[in-house]
Amino acid sequence: MSSFLDEVLEAHGGIDRWKSFSEVTATIVTGGSLWAMKGLVQDPAPRTMTVSLHEERASVMPFGNPDWRTRFEPGRVAIETTKGELVKELKDPRRSFDGHTIDSPWNPLQRAYFNGYALWTYLTTPFLAALPGFGTTEIEPWREGAQTWRGLRVRFPANIESHCNVQDFYFGEDGLLRRHDYHVDIAGGFAAAQYVYDHVTADGIVLPSRRLAYRRNADMRADLSRVLVSIDVGSVRFS
Repeated sequence: MSSFLDEVLEAHGGIDRWKSFSEVTATIVTGGSLWAMKGLVQDPAPRTMTVSLHEERASVMPFGNPDWRTRFEPGRVAIETTKGELVKELKDPRRSFDGHTIDSPWNPLQRAYFNGYALWTYLTTPFLAALPGFGTTEIEPWREGAQTWRGLRVRFPANIESHCNVQDFYFGEDGLLRRHDYHVDIAGGFAAAQYVYDHVTADGIVLPSRRLAYRRNADMRADLSRVLVSIDVGSVRFS
């Protein structure tokens, strides 16, 4: 690992502590304008998100019905009952987004797929960069007002499903994440800039408790006139 990545991991709690856990559970509340663009209804009810730390697996509940949950892993997404009974599934879900644009409608399984890979990415950042197959390069810093944030470009391996293969992360002087840039390949590849706030410490791991994602302009600046996705994270527990 690069010395910069080492510094970032240490600021977020340290790789040794991270390796001592296998799973994180958190309460999430989601909002933003993207859901209406996708023909979906988003309510403000809190949901429980569970993510595996060292392999790409995720689940959120409730989803749709009170006793339903999602089950996401690379190459498959499913909706099942809390007793584990299959309701419906979609294999090779990435292919179902072929030809989509930012306002193409999503069905519930497509929404579950997006939720699964996105929250896995967010709740394992920045430690995912230390997983096998990932590559990192320090890039030009980003100037945000009077602050300068160091940049880290992360290349995702082919076996990990996320927004896109190359994503940029920016960190403040304290080494903590401040901004996350990516393209949403399953929605026409539009550019996004996600700002993170209000870091909390849970079981020794530091992570942001609020995320706001915007469209990113050609000059890399975020279009702050409309929040595409907001995520509030609480009750975080590593185990």
